[in-house]
Formats: sequence, structure tokens, C-alpha cells
Amino acid sequence: MRWQQAATLALAGLSLTACGDGGGGSPASQAGAPAAAPTPDAGRSAAEPPERPPVRLTIAVSGDLLPHLPVVARAQALARGGARYDFAPMFRAVRPLIRRADLALCHVETPLVPGAPAGYPVFRTPPALARAIRVTGWDACSTASNHSVDAGQAGVDSTVRALRRAGVRHTGSFASRTARNRPLIMDVQGVRVAFLAYTTSTNGIPRPHPWSVNLAQPDRIIADALRARRAGARVVLVNLHWGTEYLHDPDAQQRRLAAQIMRSRAITAIVGQHAHVVQPIRRVARRWVVFGAGNLLSNQSAACCEAATQDGMVAMLHVSVDGPRGRVERVNYTPTWVRHPDYTVLPVGQAIENRQADPDALRASWQRTVAIAGRARALRPRPERLAPVAR
Repeated sequence: MRWQQAATLALAGLSLTACGDGGGGSPASQAGAPAAAPTPDAGRSAAEPPERPPVRLTIAVSGDLLPHLPVVARAQALARGGARYDFAPMFRAVRPLIRRADLALCHVETPLVPGAPAGYPVFRTPPALARAIRVTGWDACSTASNHSVDAGQAGVDSTVRALRRAGVRHTGSFASRTARNRPLIMDVQGVRVAFLAYTTSTNGIPRPHPWSVNLAQPDRIIADALRARRAGARVVLVNLHWGTEYLHDPDAQQRRLAAQIMRSRAITAIVGQHAHVVQPIRRVARRWVVFGAGNLLSNQSAACCEAATQDGMVAMLHVSVDGPRGRVERVNYTPTWVRHPDYTVLPVGQAIENRQADPDALRASWQRTVAIAGRARALRPRPERLAPVAR
């Protein structure tokens, strides 16, 4: 998985015109010699470049990173106490999956703020999470959520700073108006990919500035997508923090918003979080929407909420780029499960094979996720079937 900043590769997408022979023909033909028999390419102009095959990309998207205080305490124990935190071991099992993608995108739900951590309802997460994000292999993260402004503008600024220092790109909440007006565009295998992020709520906390965090307004989203297209983006992904918590079915607001913004051909796909349970992957206006990827990391379980809050998924969008616009040809998804009490994120199929947790709990999680996310001709879970486990 490697991307470079689009600004440093602004010329990467320009086609070089093939050199012709000047159009004068060979000396023999100029002297009246018989014309040579036409070749199979005789109809192609000498100045026309050869056709290129489509560029194919895999883009990984996943659920909420929601470090409740018990998760933070585990990170502190993994760092051997003190004021240090190490979240990376919790993601070790999914690291190969994340690194397999050409571009991997995560969702940071809580502000990354130095000092004493805090949990629900007003979060302050240790900035060390940013380093774990980079070590695991995520390239960029959305930061627009209902908790974005829990710590005010100072919390937004420290989140931006922590991700930047870790080498992780970010979008959705911003340290300045200038940053908000500059779309995040990354170069992935020579293709410019834009990543935009918005939230439908800030839990009633006023934004410190109109540009502090993106609110999910259809006109604004479409305008930003068109701006990214004008800047050369051939793929535009929109991340939405939306929906009703603990509801598997997309609510009326989600369905309405998806339909409104998918009227614009500028948007390639939508990915979402917030419900803390898995929601369906469906087509809207013939393009893919991952309505909700569940929880990737949290302390939630049947002890507080419902068993499905331990479920999540890593969805792989398989994108074909041919011409000015890319399209998602198919989607694969890997169900994940958060093992308690060590908060290790496990790919379910692999965890069953390796006996990394109770097989009955893992099977139940996989079945819940697949039943909700769905199957279709271009939509498949990974693995497609669970192998039987000897008792």
C-alpha cells in the first residue's frame, strides 16, 4: 500500500503523445513505388497513444475507532504503564488485511488530546492512537463525527497535529478555513483519489467555527465533490458519520441523504459509520454505499448494549479507473470481532481457524454480519463460508 501526495505528482496523470515520423512517408513511396499493404493498425493515427488497460485499485474502509476508557487502560498496560499508550497490538491481527489494500482509510471518532483520557459522553483519547493507525497501515482517516468537537477547537487542532506527526492524512475536521477548503486528494498508482468526510451531528455541541467540522449537508457535499473533480480527482469517496445508533437498517435520514448526493455523478461511493452495529452494503443510483461498517474497536458488548456491537468489517472496494471516472466494480468484506477483555480486533474467519476465541461467539458474529451486510453477484464476504471446526 503506497500513496504519494497529489501535489508532488500533479503531472502523473498526463498522457504523453507518441512521436510520429513527420507524415512524409518512406523514400520509396515518395518516388512512386507501390504503396505497402495496410497493416492492422493502419486506421490508427501515428500521433494517437496506444490504448491503456484500466487501472485497478483496492480501497479498504472500516468501522469506528472508539476507545472507551477500558480500551485506553489496556493500551496503557501494553505500553507498560506510565503516561504511555500502545494501541498497535490490538490491531495486529488485521494488519495484513489493511496493508493489502492500495489505499486504506480509517475513521477516528474521538478527539486525540494530550493529558488525562476521558470516555463517554465527552471523549479525550491519547494521541498515541495516531501512531498505531500508521503502524497498522492506514493511510488516511476521517475525523468528522458526533464527538469531533468534544474538546473544542483545541481538540480538533490536537487531533490534526497527532495524525500529521504520525504521517497519516486526515479530513473531516480542520484547524483552519484554508484547510477545510482544500480537498484531500491522494495519488494511488497514478490515480488521484479524493476522500471527503462529514457528520450529521455534533451531539448538540456548537462548532467553534463553521469550518471546524464538516456537517453533512447535501449541497455542500456535492460542491466539495465537484471541487475535487476539478482538481483532477478520478475517484471521489464520501465518508458519512450518520444513522441511528444500534439500528441495523439505514434510517430515513440515511436513505434520503444517500439518494440526494448520489444524484451527482461526481461521487464514486459512500462509506459510513456511527451506528455501532453493521449496516447493509447496497447500491444507490447504481453505485455502492457501505451504510455502516460497525465498530472496529470499542468496549461495547452485550454487557452494555447488544452482542452485535462487537461486530465490524473491513470492506474492500475494488475500483476500476478507465478514463476520467473510476467505478467500484465489486465489494468484498471481512467480518471482524473485538475480543474481550484484551480488545484485540480479529478477522472472524481467520480467528476460527486459529482458535483465537470462542468458536461459537465467532460464528455468531460472522453470521450476524453477513446477514446484514448481504451477498450479491458483486458483493461477497471473506471467507464466503466458514470452515467446520473440530470439537
